[in-house]
Amino acid sequence: MCPGGGEGNCTSGQLQETVSEAEFEASDVERTCDSLLMCIVTVLSHGLRSGGGVGDVLRKPSKQEPLFAARVVYDLLFFFMVIIIVLNLIFGVIIDTFADLRSEKQKKEEVLKTTCFICGLERDKFDNKTVTFEEHIKEEHNMWHYLFFIVLVKVKDSTEYTGPESYVAEMIKEHNLDWFPRMRAMSLVSSDAEGEQNEIRSLQEKLESTMRLVCNLSGQLTELKEQMTEQRKQKQRIGLLGHPPHMNHNAQQPA
Repeated sequence: MCPGGGEGNCTSGQLQETVSEAEFEASDVERTCDSLLMCIVTVLSHGLRSGGGVGDVLRKPSKQEPLFAARVVYDLLFFFMVIIIVLNLIFGVIIDTFADLRSEKQKKEEVLKTTCFICGLERDKFDNKTVTFEEHIKEEHNMWHYLFFIVLVKVKDSTEYTGPESYVAEMIKEHNLDWFPRMRAMSLVSSDAEGEQNEIRSLQEKLESTMRLVCNLSGQLTELKEQMTEQRKQKQRIGLLGHPPHMNHNAQQPA
């Protein structure tokens, strides 16, 4: 057929023009599946970016074609295996990773809120004590005070060190943290000492009350013993007074 659409013989110029246009159109088409690697890259690039899989970018097959059923199965398998399963697995791993990072961050923040940075004591250790946890971390074990003290030790001349400063400077030089009050605090020590004194005082009071009770019981037992002794003596006197007439009556009977 000639370019003009007429039926008839075409001139050589018209044929050349038709061939050149076909070559130009063929040169504009990008060949993306000349090798196995290019086919894989093309399928992954277009298939993952398309919502329905690689079937959205491939040529729509006709129902009359012999491989129509195979093409439908291929499109469905790609959609379910790659779009649904593989991508959801990747997204699930990413989401779980961020969830773990978030939970770990929350745990660290919770530890910082409920645990002393210096001594490591938890908030519940200061319940029913003279010093609250907030007062402990702000006044007794303020981490910024410890930092300022470390900076002071480092910038101060070693010839002007006091005894504690010399000890701390040596520990810092050795990277030793034993100078930190681990799991102990002065406020808890004093409160524990007061608690022990109160306990000892209560035990002494209980002991004194028990001793008084024992003394009362021993006095009552002594009185009871004296009464029983007096009753026994009275019975013996009554027996001695009533026994001689009985003896004389037995003596007057014939042998």
